[in-house]
Amino acid sequence: MEKRNSFSSSLGFVLAAAGSAVGLGNIWRFPYLAAKDGGGLFLVIYLILALTFGFTMIVSETAIGRKTKQSALTAYGTLHKPSKWIGIFACLVPFMILPYYCIIGGWVLKYCFAFMTGNGIAAAQDGYFTDFITSYAEPIIFDIVFLGAVAFVIYRGVNKGIESLSRILMPILLILVIGIAIYSLTIKGNGECSGLDGLKVYVIPSLAGMTGKDVFITVLDAMGQLFSSISVAMGIMVTYGSYFKDDSNLMKSVNQIELFDTLVAFLAGVMIIPAVYVFLGEEGMRSSGPSLMFIALPKVFAEMGFIGNIIGAVFFIMVLFAALTSAMSVLEAVVASLIDAFGWSRKKAVLIETGIALVIGIIICLGYNALYFELTLPNGSSAQILDIMDYISNQILMPVVAIGTCIMVGWLVKPETIIQEATKNGEKFGRKKLFIVMIQYIAPVMLFTLLLGSLGILS
Repeated sequence: MEKRNSFSSSLGFVLAAAGSAVGLGNIWRFPYLAAKDGGGLFLVIYLILALTFGFTMIVSETAIGRKTKQSALTAYGTLHKPSKWIGIFACLVPFMILPYYCIIGGWVLKYCFAFMTGNGIAAAQDGYFTDFITSYAEPIIFDIVFLGAVAFVIYRGVNKGIESLSRILMPILLILVIGIAIYSLTIKGNGECSGLDGLKVYVIPSLAGMTGKDVFITVLDAMGQLFSSISVAMGIMVTYGSYFKDDSNLMKSVNQIELFDTLVAFLAGVMIIPAVYVFLGEEGMRSSGPSLMFIALPKVFAEMGFIGNIIGAVFFIMVLFAALTSAMSVLEAVVASLIDAFGWSRKKAVLIETGIALVIGIIICLGYNALYFELTLPNGSSAQILDIMDYISNQILMPVVAIGTCIMVGWLVKPETIIQEATKNGEKFGRKKLFIVMIQYIAPVMLFTLLLGSLGILS
């Protein structure tokens, strides 16, 4: 068994964990959900959930990892033997996510090259994205390049790989996000509207035309977004927690991760929504949906003229950095679990998992051409291979893992186990009463409701 590494400092842990949290979920999914769900209303609900539910889950998973010094697959069973099944499910989530996440990372890489080589206008044409993902070779090639880069970082280990790259990429990413967000606010369209008008739509809550069911859907969307946004219920925070030094301040680091993640998620909306609002209007903004990044935004950049190619290149470089840091954490969660459970070397674990992810990734890519089919998911959406894997991992397994974690921490090993671990150096546990109520009562009910919604039972 290899000697377990640790992050060299609390800053290293925060940057790595924030890098995991700040990924495609923040920059791609957050803005289109905010646009769809009434802008400011979604923001308010998300912020409340981040400070309550998000805080509870991050603290619990990080403390489980540090206390057991194990990754997800073995940590739950180490802390409470009958709860071993939670660790299996928690490891299965990143195993399923990695192949298709790297494919989407490959899509980002494709657009990055397009804008960097001056082909932004071509990327904005109707059919460009569809022609790309339905081709046979190109998506697989970009998937291989992206997956290979991620595997190389994880092969280098916790300090030389994850921590070193996070220390470089995260400050750059934050600067790019802030810079693009400021530019987005200065945009003026051909009409009377400006980026500031789009900002108002984004941040000011509006219940106009919304029913009780719409508000309920917004709450479920915000809950679902939190999973991918803060990297819980997928073994990542447990794994990173196992690398967190015993004498470091866990509570302070968790608060910093919360702040960093929420700030970037908010700024992602500031980057995207005002610009889309100016050039596509409010209806175009709200109807862009998941295609926002790869179809709507290139059209926005094309409308900007020459400067649009530069802004587009900077934007997709920033998204690429975010995708890389998140994909690193997904692969590490699986690799660390294989090392802890089977005593494999890091080299063996990385090579085997990367090989499996590549094979599954090729099958997913072919799902847009040779293996194409569609079926309707329980939540009513149509899907092919990538969507099915995303649905199972994000909307079924992750709520199940989170519910299991709440039951184990709240009722089996008791909240005090987590509180003692988080404050063993004399730190103050802020929001202690909130944590106990959330982990025992509120979070399980919310998660069960989310699961029922994902299964289509509440639709």
